[in-house]
Amino acid sequence: MSNASDFTLDSELEETADWDDEIVESGYSGADPEEDPTVGAMQLAERHQLRRVAGLRTELEDITEVEYRQLRLERVVLVGVWTEGSVEDAENSMAELALLAETAGSEVLEAIYQRRQTPDPATYVGRGKVEGIAEIVQATGADTVICDGELAPSQLRNLEDKLKVKVVDRTALILDIFAQHARSGEAQAQTELAQLNYMKQRLRGWGGNLSRQAGGRVAGGAGIGGRGPGETKIETDRRRINTKIAKLRRDLREMKGTRDTKRQERRRNHIPSVSIAGYTNAGKSSLLNRLTDAGVLVEDSLFATLDPTTRRTSTADGRVYTMSDTVGFVRHLPHQLVEAFRSTLEEVADSDLILHVVDGSHPDPEGQITAVREVFAEINATKVPELIIINKADLADPMVLARLRQREPHSVVVSAKTGDGIADALALIEGELPRPQVEFRALVPYERGDLINRLHQQGEIASMDHTGDGTIVAGRANADLAGELEAYAL
Repeated sequence: MSNASDFTLDSELEETADWDDEIVESGYSGADPEEDPTVGAMQLAERHQLRRVAGLRTELEDITEVEYRQLRLERVVLVGVWTEGSVEDAENSMAELALLAETAGSEVLEAIYQRRQTPDPATYVGRGKVEGIAEIVQATGADTVICDGELAPSQLRNLEDKLKVKVVDRTALILDIFAQHARSGEAQAQTELAQLNYMKQRLRGWGGNLSRQAGGRVAGGAGIGGRGPGETKIETDRRRINTKIAKLRRDLREMKGTRDTKRQERRRNHIPSVSIAGYTNAGKSSLLNRLTDAGVLVEDSLFATLDPTTRRTSTADGRVYTMSDTVGFVRHLPHQLVEAFRSTLEEVADSDLILHVVDGSHPDPEGQITAVREVFAEINATKVPELIIINKADLADPMVLARLRQREPHSVVVSAKTGDGIADALALIEGELPRPQVEFRALVPYERGDLINRLHQQGEIASMDHTGDGTIVAGRANADLAGELEAYAL
């Protein structure tokens, strides 16, 4: 007979009777039971429904009678090579790599970097440093090493052979985060295309002796009778990858056609477009929600949102324009991602104004600005007017904000969280929007109220006077609308 007491759920259920079911179901604190959650809030709740917990262990010391399971985060060691810049730059880069690793779902155990003029062509770090990393991996029990750079296939293979654990580089880490956060069909296809382009050059066979061609008097006497078909498995995998890449590119061309059609429709109606761009986790989605009540997902995480979101809004005088959120940038953004997301990034290059969001509380905001502008140059967006939005003013050092304002005169300081500075930002945005070029003065009959409505949405009205014969209106309009008003010109 067991000595354990009878177990019932009654007492346990009583303790949970007072729990706030709304907050538990919503997945975010502060949920208002009277309001329907936004799309972003529901996406955030879905993302947090299943999360691995750092430090959680289910290992048992005595496993002779009980089968055990282990639930834990992937344990990683970070490795970097410092080739230029200051020590502070190297430490900031390693801190960012740690945030990327945590976002991907891992626990950082150790981070080391080496000062070298160039990375070692064989092992990325020097031979002695490889031995030191192997000791750290063995001592900490790490199962993955993440390098702060893009490794060549030979470097990747050599490091794995020497360290005896999985080795990934910065590019693979970012691609993994994109694969986790992609939601729309287009974002998933773009991410898969980038992953396949990265993987194609890094295929490895199943062991050194599997289907490897050997001819003549090779070592071990495996000459005659040892000739195999060659590394057909790798060739087959590469051919399948190329086929999949071709299909993804066809699919993305079709999706790009849909996006181009929408863009042409906005241009036909002379609707200005504003793009929100900037470093990842600078607060772009929060700013979009504050400016347009978009309700998109907001999370304190790198690359939290990948899908571009466009919202229609209007100025104080009624002019209509669109505002789009884009994918975040990062230092050394993988070239595969830039190519795969080119159709999405074209929204930035084709816009009338770029809101470049900068995290004012970051240790190196100037470095973020430089990194983002490098991507702008790569997508041919350097000629688009740019307005610097220095975000997170509630967390930033006032001295840093003053330094940024001096470095970037065409800027405004805001806090998307508290709303400070948003009114000033809106005023600057409205002032930067393209203005209609043609001046007019017309007597519009009352039955042509549609023209007056279009003037409010697309033009600038300087004066308006209602008379017995119609509405006398003067102002500026685009060429198409001014042409329609010529019939009523005064």
